Amino acid sequence: MAEMTRLSVARTLDHCTVLGPGTRAVIWVQGCPLRCRGCVAAETLPFDGGTAHSVTELADWLCGVPGVEGVTLSGGEPFSQAAGLAALLDEVRSRRPGFSAMAYSGLRYEALRRGGPDRRALLRRLDLLVDGPYVASRRHGLRWRGSSNQRVIALTDRYPHLASEPDVSAGVELSVEADGSLSWAGVPPAPGFREGFEERLAARGFVLRAEARRET
Repeated sequence: MAEMTRLSVARTLDHCTVLGPGTRAVIWVQGCPLRCRGCVAAETLPFDGGTAHSVTELADWLCGVPGVEGVTLSGGEPFSQAAGLAALLDEVRSRRPGFSAMAYSGLRYEALRRGGPDRRALLRRLDLLVDGPYVASRRHGLRWRGSSNQRVIALTDRYPHLASEPDVSAGVELSVEADGSLSWAGVPPAPGFREGFEERLAARGFVLRAEARRET
């Protein structure tokens, strides 16, 4: 069944330290029903993009990544593919117990709890949730999120130390892909980061991959 379940994925990253606690793998899903003004990952919004991967294929990848404590689900809107992502977490944890899970959502936690069974199933499998839409007028350099209306919500007791740590931007990370292209991950601490960064790279002869994350 897991082999038949497909997820539409915009991008993956095997090691990241700016989208959740510790070192994490990241999956950016494709497709989002929201249209937050100023979204820095506009290429992940259409549902007709991305690459289809089976749950088993993604679970094999996650279980084979060394040195990570969990996965962060971003996008796009992860809760638009809640059933597949819940199945993915179940398969990974059957082979790698204790693997942590964090997700972003442009929807509020309260709305997700009132949602359908698939959304509630994904919520039950998460340790951390960053909720709420990106609001450009409330932009703030906070940990793992772009605007002050967004919250980091602990859904388990996995990370009790987070409440006592400074709530400041984790910054962004650059990655060099196997084909030599550059990409970046993280929540930009300042407005206009993507445009300015791409312009400076282009002036030096570098081309950034289309995928960049994340603000919503």
